[in-house]
Amino acid sequence: MNRAIGVIDSGVGGLTVAYELMRQLPNEKLIYVGDTLRCPYGPRPEEQVVQYTLEMVQFLMKQNIKMVVVACNTATAFTIERLKKTLPIPVIGVIKPGARAAINATKNKDIGVIGTIGTVKSHAYVNALKKINQSLQVTTLACPKFVPLVESGITNGDRALSVIKDTLQPLVNTNIDTLVLGCTHYPLLGDLIQQVMGEEVNIISSSEETARETSMILEMQGILQKEEQAITHKFYTTGDVVHFEKLSDIIFGQTKNHIAIDQAVLEEIVL
Repeated sequence: MNRAIGVIDSGVGGLTVAYELMRQLPNEKLIYVGDTLRCPYGPRPEEQVVQYTLEMVQFLMKQNIKMVVVACNTATAFTIERLKKTLPIPVIGVIKPGARAAINATKNKDIGVIGTIGTVKSHAYVNALKKINQSLQVTTLACPKFVPLVESGITNGDRALSVIKDTLQPLVNTNIDTLVLGCTHYPLLGDLIQQVMGEEVNIISSSEETARETSMILEMQGILQKEEQAITHKFYTTGDVVHFEKLSDIIFGQTKNHIAIDQAVLEEIVL
């Protein structure tokens, strides 16, 4: 099945998911759209997030993709069920895989979730976690300053550490033994988040789990690309291409040689 997997995100955070997809599924071609022009999605009203997400999906569907990976927690929270009902291809989000990974990691059933304002307000992680295990204690915290840090390319250093320390203070010295990074931008701050929370806290990124689940769904649907092939992944940004390239360098390093980056022009959808 030589059609591509489509990946969408509000900006560059979803590149952490794309990286894992490329690592775990080396024979699959990706077409990625990052809406850096309108990032962040977290503070935006639900209707706007839905509109922007559908515009990205429409862009990808015109390129004959075989699956959609919604690599944005806010977009997943607000659109995943709608997309599953309306699209003729498989759709996967990042929330359920992340929730399952957290449940596997926790020992004391006390889990923290950090995310954008939109993701936290949606209660999507709390619902996903409680649906699997009602006895879990779940504490959520919105971290609106994290995405702008990452989108600005500030992923380490004193400034980033100061913002993370101030933001995560309500969670420090609590009983949580597992912390879900409920935004795909956050793994780029993962080392500093671990430093602030302490080594005894499990830090969970949904990226690896989402890639594993993608592989499983492709196999079940009989559309997994098993034969080796020469691949050039297509990555699109709605914002500045040069800025996007600089940020993608942080994540992909040498593997970026197999990525072509271009501008995406999305067609407006009026809900």
